[in-house]
Amino acid sequence: MNPSPIDTVRRYLDALQAGDTAALVACFEAEGCVVSPFLGTMPARSFFPKLAQASARSVITLMDLFTNVQPDAEVTRVAAYFRYDWTLLDGSLVAFHCVDIFDFAPGSERIARMHIVYDTHPLRAAVGDKYA
Repeated sequence: MNPSPIDTVRRYLDALQAGDTAALVACFEAEGCVVSPFLGTMPARSFFPKLAQASARSVITLMDLFTNVQPDAEVTRVAAYFRYDWTLLDGSLVAFHCVDIFDFAPGSERIARMHIVYDTHPLRAAVGDKYA
């Protein structure tokens, strides 16, 4: 039995917490991309190494998973709502609520596109641009 999109999202969140860049990229289609409030749209294979360069530790507290229910939807969509306790390389801790929205092509268990949604204003004011 193939994994479902929900299984992939759970695997993604586990890999995010573990800081496992290879496992994160493996959750995506070869041309899969990430849409980030800080970094814009990037291929997943480029985004996650950049995230790893800025990160020391991540703690993910999943609050809920949602999936679309439209029977005629062109894509399967899953949203993960979680608290992200992110320790940056300089030791700063940033904690925020986040929703990642995952799009899956029909019949695929790998992520085609992921949109990251959170309020960046408090984060930028607190820590600046840690991706530089």
